[in-house]
Amino acid sequence: MLIFVGLGNPGAKYAANRHNIGFMAVDRIAADHGFGPWRARFQGHVAEGRLGGEKVVLLKPATFMNLSGQSVGEAVRFYKLTPAEVTVFHDELDLAPGKVRVKRGGGHAGHNGLRSIQSHIGAEFARVRLGIGHPGHKDAVAQYVLRDFARADQDWLDDLLRGISDGAPDLASGEAPKFLNAVPRRTAPARSGGGDRPKQPAAPQPGPAPQADPAPDPEPKPDRRSPLERLRDRFR
Repeated sequence: MLIFVGLGNPGAKYAANRHNIGFMAVDRIAADHGFGPWRARFQGHVAEGRLGGEKVVLLKPATFMNLSGQSVGEAVRFYKLTPAEVTVFHDELDLAPGKVRVKRGGGHAGHNGLRSIQSHIGAEFARVRLGIGHPGHKDAVAQYVLRDFARADQDWLDDLLRGISDGAPDLASGEAPKFLNAVPRRTAPARSGGGDRPKQPAAPQPGPAPQADPAPDPEPKPDRRSPLERLRDRFR
């Protein structure tokens, strides 16, 4: 069994925030892969299902971001799992919007959700870092992450979430490179190479059917009339 955790803040007020992209990711996985209904549990909400051959519990902590570890820790203890069986989807300021990276272990880089989880289960869990870009100055970070995605972001965001869902079975089976390859197939689909092919010559079009040569005139019959008969016929 595995736990996929999406980080965010609960409530409609925060639903479309950049900070809630982790919630969006697990919501998309649940919808696309036929997971059961979301149920209140472990100080959060869970949905259960399968990704490939793995049973997976999706978890959205309802403790607010700064206390995410309370919910994750409770779930890990209940299922008797190790940090290695936990994957956390979270927003990442240090990646360009739409970029995705996977890592295991490491620090929290100031992310309060990761900081809280580390304090409850340790650092050796996997992280799916979902790029949202940086506002340019550290003093603007708090407002930036708690602001909704712009309308101009909706296309790449939807493609990103689709790619994450496409690759989720590979992520569950431990194939992180395959998971990462699934994302650009949505966000940057291959262009058709048809424009580089040499043009084929056009097939010849059928022309009008050839006309048969006209039949030759028949040979004239010899004139056996007498001179008087020819004169008479001439003036008839």
